[in-house]
Amino acid sequence: MNNFSIETNVPTGFLRLEQVLKLIPVSKATWWSGCKTGQFPKPFKLAPRITAWRVSDIQSCIENFRPAKDTF
Repeated sequence: MNNFSIETNVPTGFLRLEQVLKLIPVSKATWWSGCKTGQFPKPFKLAPRITAWRVSDIQSCIENFRPAKDTF
C-alpha cells in the first residue's frame, strides 16, 4: 500500500511582485532589500524577464511577520 498523500488545501503557484506588494505593503526597494537579506522569501526566475514568488512562501512570510519595534 502506498502512503503517499497530497495536501489539497495548500495553494500552489506563483505571485508576481505587484501581487505580493498588495499582500505585504512595503515599497519595492524595501521588498528587494528584504529578499537580499533573507527577511523576505527568495524569488524565482520563471523566464528572463519574469520573477515570481511561491504562494506558500508568501503565506509563511505573512504568518511569521513580526513588525519592527517602534524606535521612538
